[in-house]
Amino acid sequence: MRHTGPIAAVAASGAYIATAGYDNRLILWNARNREPLARSLHDHLVNHCAFSSDGQFIASASSDYSARIWEVPTMRLKAALVGHEDDVDMAVFSPDDTLVATCALDRTLKIFDLSGRCLNTLHGHTGNILSVAWSKDGKRLVSTSVDGTVREWDAGSGAQLRCNDMNGVRTDTLEIDSSGRIFAGDDDGRIVVIKDGQATFTRAHDAGIKKLVFDEQTHTIITLSYDRKIAIWSVAADGSIIKISDAEFPPLIWARSAALIGPNKVAVGTFGSSYGIYDWEKQTWDMDGIVPDASLNAVRVANGIVYSIGDSGTVYQNGSPICDLGSLCNFLLPVGDFLLSGGQLGKLFNARTGEVVYQHHSPLNCGATFTRNDGLYAVIGTYTGEALVFSLNEGNKPIFIEYIKIYENAIKGIAVRGDVIFSVCASRDICWHRTSDFSLIRRIQRAHERIANACCVVGENAFASVGRDLTLRIWEGEKRDVYQTPHPNSVKCMAVSSDGNTIMTGAYTGTVAAFDVRLREWTSFKRISASGISSIDFDARENCFLASSYDGQIYKVE
Repeated sequence: MRHTGPIAAVAASGAYIATAGYDNRLILWNARNREPLARSLHDHLVNHCAFSSDGQFIASASSDYSARIWEVPTMRLKAALVGHEDDVDMAVFSPDDTLVATCALDRTLKIFDLSGRCLNTLHGHTGNILSVAWSKDGKRLVSTSVDGTVREWDAGSGAQLRCNDMNGVRTDTLEIDSSGRIFAGDDDGRIVVIKDGQATFTRAHDAGIKKLVFDEQTHTIITLSYDRKIAIWSVAADGSIIKISDAEFPPLIWARSAALIGPNKVAVGTFGSSYGIYDWEKQTWDMDGIVPDASLNAVRVANGIVYSIGDSGTVYQNGSPICDLGSLCNFLLPVGDFLLSGGQLGKLFNARTGEVVYQHHSPLNCGATFTRNDGLYAVIGTYTGEALVFSLNEGNKPIFIEYIKIYENAIKGIAVRGDVIFSVCASRDICWHRTSDFSLIRRIQRAHERIANACCVVGENAFASVGRDLTLRIWEGEKRDVYQTPHPNSVKCMAVSSDGNTIMTGAYTGTVAAFDVRLREWTSFKRISASGISSIDFDARENCFLASSYDGQIYKVE
């Protein structure tokens, strides 16, 4: 019994630790020896888990649009909390364990009783809600969102009490102490402290903080960031925040989740079979027995050879391993004699040799190539919204030449046609830039209703994009055409056939759908995997699409 996909959340209570995974699994562990005790399942990715204060129940939140309550230690289902219309990102018990608050990408919060009855729905955020926490007296809720606000709510009436504007900066994680102070981590790498509507900021990391844990007994804050570091902080009596120590992550650690499990120890989520443990007093990591998961994140065909890579960082050529990059990678990009890849460590690799050709301060997500009169180039999208441009002269390794700050959030996809770079962002924005001087041609804010996940070239002058709003959008000049996809859940990836006539899309539910560009209609839809589709590429030699999946397989799609 173990995880086979990334561990998105960790929770701790007494003798138990719970983990939530992208393999749809919720696993209960013996905290003493890290032995698995019981397992439960959602119908989709499990994004979060939390114990009740008495340790009798676990609440879990999932991309199947539900939260669920489970009995401890049997992991039998007690109640399903339904009603959200998009992924549920968190579910947390009230301090007296009588209620559960949930937040979701449908931009609402809900309050349920333990039988699963929805008591209230809270509206106000204009972007996906990422986290929620109860005040210690159970009278208030606090939530964060991609809309750049931290909002406070009356838990009884559902009324919004205060909207704290963070100047558009996204915050992913927060906690509240008994005095009502809000501690949050933002995408600028700062610890934010909010008290009575007044915010103060402490510079903490070189990239966004993705998890913040606060221990009131010891006045300790733990932060995990996409700069690949964990940091330990002390909150002084005057409210100042002082760093105690920090350390770099092992490659398998995922910055998204952590839980205190002792005076100096924290359990952290991984891209592997179990959770890791960090002892900040000894400054040591315990990663014993953790096996990297088999998920594939990218597939790419180059010169008739099929390459793939995933969470383990192993590069496969026609199914056989050729190189180990040592950490999760998100993309493969053939450029001249090079095959570029990168991911969580912010390193740009030559995926054929393992050589590191560049180091960025945040993870790398996607890439594309283009040519100018002076040669061949690659443009790489990052989690912190920068596009990194590299020159490739024949026989030489990529040389970094330009840094373009396009967005404040992650670049999810890049495509190039002629002299135009097209990109899509997690913020829902899209942009066009010139390859000649990388100047901005056009920006559309909130081009999708929810997160845009991928893009590709269509025809001679158009680009296409897909996202969490389940739409395919084709952009040609000032014209925009919108087509509802047949996918039931978030569309993750897309590719176009070499003749430009067919767009293939893949979703987190393991479904693929083909769109005829000339007829402007969907021509096929089917489920090919029980796991999500992570990447699609067209194989001209076989005249078919190849779809990589989080189950570690590559599927042919005619």
